[in-house]
Amino acid sequence: MAHEKVKAKLAELGLELPVAAAPVAAYLPAIKNDKLVFTAGQLPTVNGAISKVGKVGSDVTPEEGRDLAQICALNVLAALSLVCDLDDVVQVVKIVGFVNAAPGFTGLPVVVNGASELFLHVFGEAGRAARSSVGVAELPLNAPVEVEAVVALR
Repeated sequence: MAHEKVKAKLAELGLELPVAAAPVAAYLPAIKNDKLVFTAGQLPTVNGAISKVGKVGSDVTPEEGRDLAQICALNVLAALSLVCDLDDVVQVVKIVGFVNAAPGFTGLPVVVNGASELFLHVFGEAGRAARSSVGVAELPLNAPVEVEAVVALR
């Protein structure tokens, strides 16, 4: 699939569409149902490895967490690209960001903004989605953040 518009928008940020991460358990990275595509939660992996591990607010700064959420969003795009042409996305409908939060850390929205801002840059106003930012005690592989999304296609 082409993804030319999306690739150009990513290039403006100095980013590239990564290869979709292989599932670490019994699930699909993304599944298409008519005009909606749902992704599995995507971790901040680069070349198959978690970029940084630990809890945001103690091991990972909120700014680092934000950057890691952007990597998760790139991986969401890669997962989507397995089942659709990214240039056919007409709306990012919902984003859910899970933050492996240190006790007392409440800056969850700042962290998940890393994903939201990437989708806004790539898709313009169609990237503005409903969103949840959820603090959790642990994430797979001790990742600091995980992002999943639902998108609508033309």
